[in-house]
Amino acid sequence: MMMIEIILFGYFITRVCGDGVADVVLSCTLVEEGVGLGGMGGGALFTRTPASLVLHDIAVASDESLEELTPFVPPSIPDPDLFLFEAKVSSPKIPNADVLLHADCNEQEVTCEISRYSPQGSQESSDPAYFMVSLSVEGVDFSTAFIMQTLMVEVNQSTLIQNKLGLPLSHTGTLMTEVIFLVFSHIKSVSATLSGDVLLSCGFKQQEVPLAQEVSIEWRLQHRGRGHKVLEMKTKLDDMEGSTVVHGDRRGSSVDAAQVVGEGNASMTVTRLKVLDEGIYICTVSVGHFHAQQVIQLHIVQPPQVSLSEEKLVLKAKSAQTLSCHCKNYYPLDAQMEWFSLSPTDTEPELFADQGSLSSHRQHGDKTYSLSSHITVPPTVTPGTKIICRVYHLALDDPHNVSVVVESPKPDSYWWVLGFLVITVLFFYQVMR
Repeated sequence: MMMIEIILFGYFITRVCGDGVADVVLSCTLVEEGVGLGGMGGGALFTRTPASLVLHDIAVASDESLEELTPFVPPSIPDPDLFLFEAKVSSPKIPNADVLLHADCNEQEVTCEISRYSPQGSQESSDPAYFMVSLSVEGVDFSTAFIMQTLMVEVNQSTLIQNKLGLPLSHTGTLMTEVIFLVFSHIKSVSATLSGDVLLSCGFKQQEVPLAQEVSIEWRLQHRGRGHKVLEMKTKLDDMEGSTVVHGDRRGSSVDAAQVVGEGNASMTVTRLKVLDEGIYICTVSVGHFHAQQVIQLHIVQPPQVSLSEEKLVLKAKSAQTLSCHCKNYYPLDAQMEWFSLSPTDTEPELFADQGSLSSHRQHGDKTYSLSSHITVPPTVTPGTKIICRVYHLALDDPHNVSVVVESPKPDSYWWVLGFLVITVLFFYQVMR
């Protein structure tokens, strides 16, 4: 089967007739998959051709101004070598598609991919033809994959045929399509703490279909080259007979069947998270002959527990002391530790002259890590100086500090003890007389 991809390299926005809607025109590159070197199936070759994708009827907020936008104008002379797709996105509506209107101004890269699609169980046919489109915007939680179906075009002697795709073009030289099924997510990646819960967003929309159609939801986890099924659910859009079947391979994972049927919400909740739950989750939604996916990255993070080996640090007149900082039960691995000192006369802490030594990382049964740092505190440190251990870690919004204040050495207690004993002996001597 021929595979075609469209990869965005720029885009512009145009205005269309009618209040409250606009068009977005994506300037793309058409990539056709070829055969490998020597025709033997070795590494695939790709040819790249400019293409465009026009998304019609994107809803615009009432306070948006369209005055500076101009109507989309197709080529004055239709060209059967061009790849120009048109798709109406208002039914079913693409959630949050309005972010495409602002991506250019916000200098956010838009990624758009499109490939030829064959519905499950269908025969190869050019009438209609189907295409899978994937859209995402850099720095924004907008990601969607939708299936476009070509619209009927009356073919006569004057009808142009797209040279590579072999599909009839409209009188303006475009491939007219409509969105018939889409799967979307409101997040691309999410972070959650150990033992906590997380909601992985996934939803779907479609054109009107018979209620008896079956809906299949599958969630899979991929991590470090390995993958396995987390949860699978099958139900019907009417679900009048209690036909829902749920099979969860991961205890504590769930999908709400009522929301799947009523709202097209296929989001999965995972509870009591472990480090092993980290990875790439793939949500696949199948309705009838169509299916599409969304990918979400789950990061497990756990902030460290930080403590010092001493609650009090009393200087010794002639000997140095060891002070340790313990950073425990954090994830992921990378953690940094630094020592600072703040004397009574300074306003800002200074990096400690001797950063001491670090222990090796230790991994615990729950896959979290621990690390310790040790420094030597010389007896020449000024009393009242605060010694600070500062820890940096991905799970911390700001570095975490723990500190201890250096105290003056206590006076020699020998003569005090001797004097106390002498007084005690004299007291008892007087009493016993």
